[in-house]
Amino acid sequence: MMNVTLRQLRYFKALAQDLHFGRAADRCAISQPALSVQIRELEDGLGLQLFERQPRALRLTSYGEAFEDRVRPILQSIDELGDWVATTQGAGFGRLRLGIIPTIAPYLLPNLISALHTADPNIDLHIRETVTPRLIDELSDGQLDAAILALPLDEPGLVETPVFSEEMVLVRPDKDTAAPPISVNDLAAHRLLLLEEGHCFRDQAMSFCNLNPNRRRDGLDGSSLSTLVQMVGAGIGITLIPEMAIEVETRSAAVCINRFVGVKPTRSIGVVWRATHPMETALNDLVETVRSVAGRPQQTHIE
Repeated sequence: MMNVTLRQLRYFKALAQDLHFGRAADRCAISQPALSVQIRELEDGLGLQLFERQPRALRLTSYGEAFEDRVRPILQSIDELGDWVATTQGAGFGRLRLGIIPTIAPYLLPNLISALHTADPNIDLHIRETVTPRLIDELSDGQLDAAILALPLDEPGLVETPVFSEEMVLVRPDKDTAAPPISVNDLAAHRLLLLEEGHCFRDQAMSFCNLNPNRRRDGLDGSSLSTLVQMVGAGIGITLIPEMAIEVETRSAAVCINRFVGVKPTRSIGVVWRATHPMETALNDLVETVRSVAGRPQQTHIE
C-alpha cells in the first residue's frame, strides 16, 4: 500500500511548479536536502519516477505530469476544507492568501494591510504580487483565496466583483508643463514607454492608444511604473500610469501630469475568487474593505 503524506504532496506541488530544488525549498521553508529526501521517499512510495533529474535541468516525467493533475484538486479540496472549518467556527478568514498585480500593489497594499489587521488582529495574511496570468492560475489551483486585479477576466470558475474604476493619465517631462495637452491622436508622434509584456496595464494602454501589439518596438519597456516614470523624467519619452499611482510615482521625478480631454481611458479594479470558495461572506467583506481603503463609495451589486 502507498505511504504518501500530505506534506509530501505539498512539496511535490512546489517542486513541480518551480522545477528547481532551491526555489521550491524556500517556498516550503525547508532545506534543499530535506526537500530532496521527501521527494525521493514519495517516488519510492509510489514506485514511480516523477522527475527527470539532469545536471542543469529538472523536468516532470510523464508520470509526474499525470500525478500533478491528480494532486492539484486534492490539495485544493483540503485547503478549502480548512477554510470552511474556520468559517463555521466564526474565525473570519484565519488565513488569507491574497494576490495583487504590480500596478496596484504599491499604492493600495499599505493601507489595505493595516485595515485588514485592524478588522481582524489574528488574520494570517499572505500576499502574492505577480502578473495577471499567474494570479489566475494560482487562484484556479487553490494557491490563492482571492486576487485584486483589473477586470474583466471572463475566466470560467472565477467570480469577479468590481470595486472601482480609475482614470489613466499621461506622464510627460516637467519641461512640458505649460505645453498643450496631448490627445490620443497625437500619441503616435511621441515615444510611448510601456510596461514589459505580461502586464495587463500594458495591454490596456496599447488598446487605448490603438497600438498594434505585434508591431516591433524600440526596446524601451520597463518592469515597473516607477522605472517608466523615471525614464520620462530623464527625457526619454512619455508614459501612462493609473490615477492611484500619481502621488507615489511623481513625487521624486521631474515630470508633469496630462489628463486627457474628451473620452478618458479608464480601468476597472475588482476582487476575484473561485466560485467554489466556501468563505463568500468574508470575501464580500474584503471587497468592502478594498473599496473603503481606495476611498470609493459603497456600490449596489447588480447581477
